[in-house]
Amino acid sequence: MSLYPLQINPALHVKVWGGRKLETLLGKHLPTAEPYGESWELHDTATVANGPHAGRSVGDLLKEYGHALVGSKNDPAEGFPLLAKILDPQEWLSVQVHPNDEQARELEGDPRGKTEAWYVLNVEPGSKIVKAVQPGTTRAEMARAIRDNKLEKLLIYDEVVAGDVLLNNAGGIHALGPGVMIYEIQQSSDVTYRLYDWGRVDLNGQPRELHIDKGVTVANLDTIPAVAHTAENTLPVVDVVQSPYFITLLHQLNPRNGTRITLDTRGDQFHILTVIEGAAEVSAGDTAFTLKVGQTALIPANQGVYTVSGTARILRSFQP
Repeated sequence: MSLYPLQINPALHVKVWGGRKLETLLGKHLPTAEPYGESWELHDTATVANGPHAGRSVGDLLKEYGHALVGSKNDPAEGFPLLAKILDPQEWLSVQVHPNDEQARELEGDPRGKTEAWYVLNVEPGSKIVKAVQPGTTRAEMARAIRDNKLEKLLIYDEVVAGDVLLNNAGGIHALGPGVMIYEIQQSSDVTYRLYDWGRVDLNGQPRELHIDKGVTVANLDTIPAVAHTAENTLPVVDVVQSPYFITLLHQLNPRNGTRITLDTRGDQFHILTVIEGAAEVSAGDTAFTLKVGQTALIPANQGVYTVSGTARILRSFQP
C-alpha cells in the first residue's frame, strides 16, 4: 500500500490552563467537559482520517514507510521531526525555556532540543505574552526571583494581535498569556524546563514541578526577540517564520490572489498544511479531501506535485 496526502485527526490534550475555544472557534469535538489546552495537529500520536491508512497513527506509518514519509534527511527512528499544535490558554502558561540540540543530548539523552515559533490565530483584547527577561538579569538573580516567587517582575511582556509571530529559539524564556490562541510549529521534543508557574496547582491540587537549575543553565539572558506583525500583509504568500529547523508560509487563496496553487514536495520534503480561515481542497492523483478551519493535512515527502484550491488562508510548514 502506498502513501498519499493524509488528512489528520489531532491528538487532544487536557491542560489545567486550557479552555473550550478549540471547539467553539475551530469546530474540534472535545470529548469531555475538561479544559483542553492543546491540539497536536501533527505528531506521532495523531491519526489518519482518510483513505486506506485511516485510523493508523503517524508514528505507525513512520515505522513502515520511513524516509518516504519524512524525507532522507531525517532518521525515522527518532520519530516525526516536527510537531504542529494549536494552543488555547485561558490562564498563563508556565514560564518556560527549552534546551538546544547539544544541551538536550547532554542533559536528557534526547536526540533534539526545542526551537518553536508562534503564529497568533485569535486574541482577547489586551492579551499578552512573555518573550524574555529584563536586560542585565543574571542567572543568580533569576534563580533567586523564582525561589522567592517574584519572577514576574523580571519578565518582558508584549501585547499581541492576530497575525503576530514570535520565534522562540532554544534558550529563549517565554510564556503564553490567557486569551492568546496560537498555531505553534516546533522541533518535536517534549524537553521543557518549567521555570515559574505563577503559584498554580495542577488538576489534582498539587504544585507542578519546576526545573530551576537546568532551566537557568540553558537560558539565553542576552536576547530579546522581536514580535513580527503580518496581519496587514495581503500577498498570496507571506513569509511567517524561518529557522534552521522549520519554515512556515501563509498561503492566502482568494479571488484576487488566485484560488488554486500547485505545490511540490520534490520527493524528499514533507509538508504540513493547516487551514486557519475558509476551506481548501487538497488533491493529488486519486486522493481529494476538504480541509476546514482548524484541520490539518500531512503531505508525505515522496508525494511530489499536489494542488490546493478554495478560498482559504493556509499555514504550510516544512523543513528547510
